[in-house]
Amino acid sequence: MSRTACNNRGITIVEVLITLFLTAVGILALLSMQPTSWNAAGRSDFMGRAAGILQSELERNELQIMNPALSVTTGTTVQNPRYASSQSAQQTGDVPFIVTTTIAQFGTTTNAWTVTVQVTWPGNARGIQETMIVSRQEYFRQS
Repeated sequence: MSRTACNNRGITIVEVLITLFLTAVGILALLSMQPTSWNAAGRSDFMGRAAGILQSELERNELQIMNPALSVTTGTTVQNPRYASSQSAQQTGDVPFIVTTTIAQFGTTTNAWTVTVQVTWPGNARGIQETMIVSRQEYFRQS
């Protein structure tokens, strides 16, 4: 019988230490990514809530302008604070958003307006913004 075929020494302490070192380095690398992931999760939460507020504000203004029975008030309005829960008082987990809505006549036409909505939140003064061109629609007339 060959001498190398019967060598059953097992794992040495050096191999165990190298394995522990590599595992520790991997775990530390994962832990260093944790703050970045928490920041990304928080930012996406704010942006998701702000996008919901922005969309509802755009749709509300669109429906109001499309109805020929209602008058259109041009200018800028600021809602501060506005909560994602749509409640007048802050609920648990709510963040105060600032919603700035600007309605202006579109070009020289008398039947179209631009609606610009910007939603900002604490720590982000730029926020998100969307613009929509809306015209009157006789089919949307409601008294």
